[in-house]
Amino acid sequence: MSDSVAVGLVGAGPWARMVHAPVLAAGPSTRLAGVWARRPEASAELAGEHGAPSFARIEELFDACEAVAFCVPPDVQADLAARAVRAGKAVLLEKPLAMDLDGARRLADAVAEAGAVSQMVFSIRYSRAARAFVERARDLEPFGGLGTFIASALRGGPFATPWRLEKGPLLDYGPHIIDLLDASLGRVTAVHAHGDRLAWVALTLEHEGGATSQVALSMARADDDPAPPCVEVYGRKGNARIDWSELDDDAFPAMAAEFAAAVRGGPRSPLDAAHGLRIQETLAAAEVRFTS
Repeated sequence: MSDSVAVGLVGAGPWARMVHAPVLAAGPSTRLAGVWARRPEASAELAGEHGAPSFARIEELFDACEAVAFCVPPDVQADLAARAVRAGKAVLLEKPLAMDLDGARRLADAVAEAGAVSQMVFSIRYSRAARAFVERARDLEPFGGLGTFIASALRGGPFATPWRLEKGPLLDYGPHIIDLLDASLGRVTAVHAHGDRLAWVALTLEHEGGATSQVALSMARADDDPAPPCVEVYGRKGNARIDWSELDDDAFPAMAAEFAAAVRGGPRSPLDAAHGLRIQETLAAAEVRFTS
């Protein structure tokens, strides 16, 4: 497609291979303009799989694209994405926005100062099922909710990366669950945290309008076939439930199409860097429990 947005990819790890590179390369609203990663051999391999160039310097990637997608650890994203927006690029950002609140604020400020298009990869939010769930939940006159994300990353696998094993499920799984409860029950206004950083994180969220929700997060499940993450909402007019098995095949293409449309001057996603910062504020308030 002649008007497809040229998107450069920063990162060449498992998630970049599984999602970012194939989705961006598939189009039709985007094309993969190239790959840069801290490991040149990984960058070259991934770029070659999709017929795209691999760049030795990130500045060369910036020169070759209109927008940049990030698939790197949060602290790396915070610094490199700020450089991208200062170079005039739109940015597609992973969650969490940064490793800590200060980094998230610096990146969100850089995006705002540049007036850049930004969009967060809250993956399930782009699925048809999640959008229908949020609409239904809001109509239920909700008073409470429950979210769970119980996985087995401590046992190893491609996502048992150093930052995840250090920070635990709060920063990795928490953004997805908190974001969906925030969308369904009203903005989170307070958070109370308990438990163990890696084994079991328990959160109580207070929402605008008076609703309350509970969140359970863990990386310590013993089996390799956990139940999918799930969010439930309870209201005066009924209940609603969604789990990640309903993340349909169109979710990531929809995300890419909406990002491309925004780059071309269309509506900007509400799931932008400012929203990512607000979710990070909740994460930071909870994380105090595990660092004090």
